[in-house]
Amino acid sequence: MTTTAPRLGNALARLLILAAALLGTLLAGAAPASAHAALTGSDPKDGAVVATAPKEVNLTFSEQVAMSADSIRVLDPAGRRADTGEIRDLCSGSVVRYGVGLRAGLPDGTYTVAWQAVSADSHPVAGAFTFSIGAPSTTSVALSDRAPGGGLVGALYGIARYLAYAGFAVLVGGGAFVLVCWPRGASVRAVQQTVVRGWLVLTGATLAMLLLRHPYTGSGNLSDAFDLAGLKTVLETKTGAALTSRLLLLGAAALFVAVLFGAYARRTDPKEKKDLSFGLALGGTVVAAGIAGTWALAEHASTGLQPGVAMPVDILHLLAVAAWLGGLTVLLVALYRAPSVERSAVERFSKVALGSVAVLAATGLYQSWRQVGSWSALTGTRYGQLLLVKIGLMAVLVGIAWISRRWTRRLADPMPRGSDEDPDGDETPDGDDHDGSEGEGSEPEGSEREGSEPEGSERDGSERDGSETSGEVGGPGDPVRAAQLARQRAAVATARRKRERDADPERTGLRRSVLTEAAVAVVLLAVTTVLTSTEPGRTEEEAGRATSASGPAAVPDRPVDIRLPFDTGGVDGKGVVRLSLDPGRTGANALHIFVERPNGKPLDVPEIKVALTLEAKGVGPLPVAPDRIQTGHWSASGVQMPMPGDWKIQVTVRTSEIDQTTIDKNVKIG
Repeated sequence: MTTTAPRLGNALARLLILAAALLGTLLAGAAPASAHAALTGSDPKDGAVVATAPKEVNLTFSEQVAMSADSIRVLDPAGRRADTGEIRDLCSGSVVRYGVGLRAGLPDGTYTVAWQAVSADSHPVAGAFTFSIGAPSTTSVALSDRAPGGGLVGALYGIARYLAYAGFAVLVGGGAFVLVCWPRGASVRAVQQTVVRGWLVLTGATLAMLLLRHPYTGSGNLSDAFDLAGLKTVLETKTGAALTSRLLLLGAAALFVAVLFGAYARRTDPKEKKDLSFGLALGGTVVAAGIAGTWALAEHASTGLQPGVAMPVDILHLLAVAAWLGGLTVLLVALYRAPSVERSAVERFSKVALGSVAVLAATGLYQSWRQVGSWSALTGTRYGQLLLVKIGLMAVLVGIAWISRRWTRRLADPMPRGSDEDPDGDETPDGDDHDGSEGEGSEPEGSEREGSEPEGSERDGSERDGSETSGEVGGPGDPVRAAQLARQRAAVATARRKRERDADPERTGLRRSVLTEAAVAVVLLAVTTVLTSTEPGRTEEEAGRATSASGPAAVPDRPVDIRLPFDTGGVDGKGVVRLSLDPGRTGANALHIFVERPNGKPLDVPEIKVALTLEAKGVGPLPVAPDRIQTGHWSASGVQMPMPGDWKIQVTVRTSEIDQTTIDKNVKIG
């Protein structure tokens, strides 16, 4: 009975378009490098107004950070350095705190604290806040709006990280596929090229990351990639050591690839091949785990909760990803470039993929708990949302893999009784090819009867012409004719192989499902790369709670200006109160009140009273007694706003001995 392969062409095209759109959305919306170590507190606090100049400024972080001599800068209102430049390590136990001393004799005004560091998971972080000495003032400090790790350097570094993951998967998964699933694939040129390219991509991406590391965590200028002093500094960091170790391990991986596609592929003695296979499997596992460890030692797994457990789990996770996605890539290449891949090889890879999915599920569950920590973080943080996208893509990938497994079972169906040839036309009944090479041209006799042309018809334009002009081909007089005939034979052979390949519905269905699986895997790998550059949900929530407790985030100075119409009901009882609170944030503020008639002219009133209330915190009412400056103008200095929030400003206007009214309005104080 003939099996009809499903038509997945249109579905695949739609899937690829959707995948590209999803990937573009993720990468476009992703910050170049989210803050993995977050600033959880400072002394002085953000927006604080202190009476006298402090001796130093202290910063507290959610996790360990690497500081340089210029990591904390304190700038006075004119933009000049007000710090001594000496960073002090004030860490104690689980508290991560660093400080910088301030110069003596600092004048009053608003000071800006700008900081930049590298978090323990290798990502650059930066921020800024202000505090005031004596009273707030204007400041000429203009900070760069470039995010840490952003710009062209950040984009190139992100691409290199993605290529490193992809190269690792193809190198490790491809080698495992050949050793475990398809030993004959070691002699297939297309498979060799794929695995070698995986090694080249991983090596090139690692070198690029090593060169880009200095500008990525520092200036952001691409020209600094070739700064030898900066490169030396990078090599002394944890990330630099991890990248250098990866390059050394890639040297061992090159030896593994050379033996796999050299001595191993040429072995014919079963015992010798088995012994060499065991040695390659043992050495390859050690090298692959070592390369995976360079990620675990330098990124998320190395910091935060339970690093001693998280790092081995992360290594297992990366190896499982490589075994599945890398093996899938090599299988796809084999199905298209070497369609004689044995059915038993596909079956073995199906079992390997199933085991990889089980490992991914177990390690992914632990990693999700460790990095997210709560249901609210799963839906309310960017890390959690990206994780949900990854889980959805994994579910799609598993579904497509199930379809591929069904095609694999069809390939493994026993031969119909009485059949004397392999219906695939590319293997003998015992599963061995006639030819020990790639198998693209090795077909059993009579296999062409599955095609649409009788035996010998394809030779009309090639072999027959070649025999009639054998003298010309064999002689040196007409090399052009010889080359033409060679191209004709190659074209006819390629067309015949494609026709025979497409006539096999089981393999066609398997190729299409594996291609779809690979397309989703490409997007899944991109989401994973973005996920590793995103602040974990647990850290983001902890930093948010700490920030709420310690003070508001830095906001620009902007006076609060409100207009309050009033009517006391007496003579000259109508008018407008214009109130200004400058700078309109926590700490000391200057209050100005202007009372005007409806026509805009100043109105002299006997009394003005102001009360401030923060109902959400149960603070107030705090009375303010402004002084009369001149007709219609009242003022008060040093009006303290102790904390941020939605404050109610109540103004009581008395226009005569008995006529008065109270008006109010809510304003947000940052």
